Amino acid sequence: MKQLLFVFLIASFSFAQSKIESYPLSNTEKFEGSIERIENFPTKFISPRTVDIWLPSNYSKEKKYSVLYMHDGQMLFDASSTWNKQEWKVDEVASQLMQENKVHDFIVVAIWNIPNLRHMDLYPNMPYQLLSKETQEKIQVEVKKSQFPFDDKKINSDNYLKFIVEEVKPFIDKNYSVYTDANHTAVMGSSMGGLISMYAICEYPNVYGKAACLSTHWVGFRDFENNPIPESFFAYMMENLPNAATHKIYFDYGTETLDASYLKYEYRVDEVLQSKGFNQNNYKNLKFEGENHSEASWQKRIDIPFLFLFGK
Repeated sequence: MKQLLFVFLIASFSFAQSKIESYPLSNTEKFEGSIERIENFPTKFISPRTVDIWLPSNYSKEKKYSVLYMHDGQMLFDASSTWNKQEWKVDEVASQLMQENKVHDFIVVAIWNIPNLRHMDLYPNMPYQLLSKETQEKIQVEVKKSQFPFDDKKINSDNYLKFIVEEVKPFIDKNYSVYTDANHTAVMGSSMGGLISMYAICEYPNVYGKAACLSTHWVGFRDFENNPIPESFFAYMMENLPNAATHKIYFDYGTETLDASYLKYEYRVDEVLQSKGFNQNNYKNLKFEGENHSEASWQKRIDIPFLFLFGK
């Protein structure tokens, strides 16, 4: 473990010139590797937000790295600043796997969420549009019973993905020593982040060759009787999953708290993926008995998707 030196990058830079001023700021949390932070990343697609770029301790411009794009970036590295004092420990786990030579070297691009926009940013738009107006109205009644702020007229996931693909990725490709092809580019998240990761690999199969979706929130909001949302996701996947010969997809789920509501839908995940040609070599859908819907649970098992995405 070593002291982290945050590098805050001024958000008013020009993409064309890529002129960046950096300001060092010491931090009391201990990290593996280092993080470079861009606050209010410039964008024409969504509300600006922080983007962290994690680099392993051996990062060198003399070699190339794969890239993992992760959602809910503020939850990944530093429990002292998260709302629930939990974190994924991405830096520690990724560093250990690299040091043990179990995975190819990779960097992590961590995109922060904006809490009151999170559901609109991460809810896949096209599956929602598959639903009839009558069904959408029924869902809006159920939404009001949940804690999630959601206006279906403001679903912004298509623009959120454009932000990553058209703005963040070109910046990463230009400023870091990384592979730029789909085979070396992955996307990963949990809950709503699982949904948007599934959506990303379907919408941009030429950008993302791999996706990891933990505790994917198939119910959309809260589960309710005759919930049409999960089947809308599966219908979308049937039509849009990428070529199984060139792509890899990881899913998993626990059995407690919110994850318990996913159990009755997991057989459909397997059915859809297998019908599209995915097999034990390029897809997983793993059950973790007794695990719940939290960063603490995801932290326990993130080595498994890391190995699936980048394993040697």
